[in-house]
Amino acid sequence: MAASDILKPESLAKVLSEHGVRPTSQRETVYQSLLNKRTHPTADEVFARVRETAPTISLATVYNCLDVLVQNKLVRAVNFERAPTQYCANLAPHAHFHDEAGRTLDIEMPTEVIDQLRDLLPDDFDVKHIEVNFHGRAPQND
Repeated sequence: MAASDILKPESLAKVLSEHGVRPTSQRETVYQSLLNKRTHPTADEVFARVRETAPTISLATVYNCLDVLVQNKLVRAVNFERAPTQYCANLAPHAHFHDEAGRTLDIEMPTEVIDQLRDLLPDDFDVKHIEVNFHGRAPQND
């Protein structure tokens, strides 16, 4: 499915169903907001975004939708120490750079690098996923 197709409402429902998630208007709205603007928002930021198109949605519903999307591997929860959880719709293998200014940026991870990281562990370790996070200062390219 092309990236542009996933943004159509009928495609959103199909993707949710294919991942075992019952499509609801709230889940579609929350998922759409993450796909449209991939800035690693917190739940509060997602709530502010979706209130524009779904003014009656509650913060609790946004949290519940995000939990369902994470549990069904449609988005990733990104955690940095004591900061609020952020949500990432990029499911391709990648790392995150947490900028001192508060931004979180995706950093491409070539397959070779991921394989090298897996090779660091003994053979009897079963790796489910690898998380690589960088912290520092990134250039302001906005």
